[in-house]
Amino acid sequence: MIRAGLIGLGKMGISHQAILRVHPHVQLMGVCDSSQYVRDVLGKYTPTPTYGDYRRLIDECQLDCVVIATPSRFHGEMVKYALERGLHVFCEKPFCLDIQEGQRLVEIATAGKLVNQVGYHYRHIETFLEAKRLLDAQVLGEIHHVRAEAYGPVVLRPAGSTWRSSKEQGGGCLYDYASHAIDLVNFLVGAPVRISGAMLNSIFSKTVEDEVYASMHFANGATGQIAANWSDESHRKMSTRISVWGSNGRMTIERQECQIYLRRAVESPVALPRGWTIRYATDLAQPVWYYLRGEEYSNQIDHFVRCIETRADDNICSFKSALETDKVLELVLQAAQSGSAAVQSPAGPRKRTTRYGGLFRFANRTES
Repeated sequence: MIRAGLIGLGKMGISHQAILRVHPHVQLMGVCDSSQYVRDVLGKYTPTPTYGDYRRLIDECQLDCVVIATPSRFHGEMVKYALERGLHVFCEKPFCLDIQEGQRLVEIATAGKLVNQVGYHYRHIETFLEAKRLLDAQVLGEIHHVRAEAYGPVVLRPAGSTWRSSKEQGGGCLYDYASHAIDLVNFLVGAPVRISGAMLNSIFSKTVEDEVYASMHFANGATGQIAANWSDESHRKMSTRISVWGSNGRMTIERQECQIYLRRAVESPVALPRGWTIRYATDLAQPVWYYLRGEEYSNQIDHFVRCIETRADDNICSFKSALETDKVLELVLQAAQSGSAAVQSPAGPRKRTTRYGGLFRFANRTES
């Protein structure tokens, strides 16, 4: 049995707690939350030990792994503490608010050969996995444009202060909503190297953005768009869509289905006819042992557990891949703040920027 601990009992934490408790290969050893009320309620209805300090949970419970579902600004210190004690770590998204901190955590996890995963659950939805298989098989030919969209009814009126309304804690539509769409772009076609035309607009919020729009530019010359709005009540819940255009047609992927239109039939390595083909989630998805909010939430935890059991180093949503998403989020922020394009640093970690030729290019001197 994999001995697991859980830190954070908010919306995602409670979901993880329920899934971990019934996973056939997991024993939930303890949970941690800063709220005494939450700990009291959980202690009343479950036998799981509760802690108010994540260090005590990690130090006293003889864990194999830990799941971290706290506000984003705490991720770095908690992940580091767990990794340095030899624990495998699942961390909710976004990974880190500081690129250099994220890079250090990737290095620690790699050096310790520890399984690491970030909770971008769309990578565990079968329609997006099917799209990945088809795009890797180059059924669309040469990709020339991508559109990533995420909409939902999260902030529909001026609201009180929570961590999601604080930029310093990782709040706002960019990190909470657009991050999912950007991560899917990275997963399906690769990360953009430049962001331009970025706009972060507030509708109801005072200190964070409620909608995000930006243009993406890829190393091969392909272009793309990002559009995200968490103040859109025309959607009952979060809706994420990726559209990809290539020389041989187009593909549109949502949670429910993957639509493919091909100009010419493809015979190998995947056989697809000319015209429309639709792959439905109901035909692609496999049953899960426990369904809560969607099979993807169980799938991602099961993937993490199986990687621990086999010591696999091919996690489809590793710290390294999540750091690439963090870098694109940083580029969107830079482009929005400067009014100019932001360019990806070849070396990876964030560096001090200087204006050059109308673009923000990265200087050689690292940030102190």
